Amino acid sequence: MEPRTRAGITTVAAVVLFALPLGAQTVWTGSWAAAPVAANGPAAAAAAAVADANGTVYRNIVHLSLGGKALRLRLSNEFGTTSLAISSVHVALSAGAGTIRPETDHAVTFGGADSVVIPAGALAVSDAVEMPATAFADMAVSLLVLPQPGATLTWHQLGMSTNYMAPGKDGVRAMKLESAKTVTSWYLLKGVDVDAGPKAAAVVVLGASISDGYRSTMDANTRWPDDLARRLHANPGTAKVGVLDEGISGNRLLHDGTGPSALARLDRDVLAQSGAKYVIISLGTNDIGRTFFPMRPGETVTAEQLTWSLQQIALRAHARGVRVYATTLNPFGGAAYYSAAGEQMRQTYNHFVKTSPAFDGFIDFDAATRDPAHPETLLPAFDSGDHLHPNDAGYKAMGEAIDLKLFTR
Repeated sequence: MEPRTRAGITTVAAVVLFALPLGAQTVWTGSWAAAPVAANGPAAAAAAAVADANGTVYRNIVHLSLGGKALRLRLSNEFGTTSLAISSVHVALSAGAGTIRPETDHAVTFGGADSVVIPAGALAVSDAVEMPATAFADMAVSLLVLPQPGATLTWHQLGMSTNYMAPGKDGVRAMKLESAKTVTSWYLLKGVDVDAGPKAAAVVVLGASISDGYRSTMDANTRWPDDLARRLHANPGTAKVGVLDEGISGNRLLHDGTGPSALARLDRDVLAQSGAKYVIISLGTNDIGRTFFPMRPGETVTAEQLTWSLQQIALRAHARGVRVYATTLNPFGGAAYYSAAGEQMRQTYNHFVKTSPAFDGFIDFDAATRDPAHPETLLPAFDSGDHLHPNDAGYKAMGEAIDLKLFTR
C-alpha cells in the first residue's frame, strides 16, 4: 500500500505506516497534555482575525513534567468537522515572551513529510524529534495553518499560559513572531510525549476547573498537578513519573457542557495517553452545583448516579491495568451555586471516595483545604475570592496532600 498524499501533504494513513517501526524501538511517556474541546464562537473569531492569505501561526508554550532524550507531538482535529491541513510544525525551547532559542529549533515531520492532513475527529502523532528535553522545560510548539473554509479548530481554552497567534507562513521558525496577538489557550496541540526510558510512567488527572488551575497565577505553573509533578521529580522513587493535566474548566462526570462528560472522554483523554499507569479522578463539584442551580433542563443528578459514575471510571481504567485514585471534593460554601442540599451531596460523595473498594486509594483534598471552624468553606488563606477555586497557596496545599507512595506501586 502506497502512502496517500494530497497537494504534497501527508495524510494520517501515512503516519501509521511510518510510525510502526519507530514504536517498536522507543518507549514513549506523556510529559504534557491538555484536554481538547471545540474552539467555537470567540475562539474561532480570534483566529480568523489574525489570519491572512499566508495563514496563521499558532505558537503554544507548554511546560513539560518529564524529560527525555527525544520527543514527539500529538496534534488534534478531534472536534473538527472537516479534515484539517497543517502545513508546517516546529518545536524549540522557549526563550520567554513568545520568542524561541533558534539553536534549539527543530522541524517536526509526519511519516517523513513536513506537513499533515488530519481527518475530522482524529489526531496525528508526529515522528520522533531527536531533541533532548529536561523536566520542567518550557517548549514552544509553532504550527502553520493555511486558510481552510469550514474548518473548526480544536483547542484547550483555559491554558493559564500566554500563547501567540500571528499571520504569515514564516513564523514557525522565527525567533520572534511579528504582529503577534497573545491568547491564553492552546490551539491544536494536545500532548507532548518523551522518550524517558522503559521505567517511566504517567499520572493522568481527570478533572475540571480546579485541576485546570482556574484563578492560579498566569504563566506560573501553580496548578495542583504542577505541584504534584515537582514533588514527584524531586523524590528519587518517583522521579520518572510525569503528570498529564486533563482538567477542563466546567467539566462534569455525567453531562456534556464544557467538553464531553468525563465518562464520554475517558478513553480519549486518559486511557489513550502514552505510559498512563495512574489516574486521579477529581471532579463532581459542577455536577452537584448544576443539580441545584441548573442552566438547562435535565442536568440534575443524584448522589447515587455520581458514585456510579466513579465506579464506571474505575472499572474501565482497571481493565487497562491503570491504577485509580479518587479525590474528595473541596468545600465550596459561599460560592454562587452552593446550597445546603448540595453540601449534603458533597459529604455523601466524599464518604464514598474514602470508603469504597472501587479505588486503589484516595486523596483527601477536602481535609487539605477546608476551614476547621467552617468545614463547608475553604480556608480563607486558600480562597481565591470566589469561594470555589483555591488560590496558589490552596493549590499548593492540595499538591502537598498527595502521598507519593501511591505512585511507587
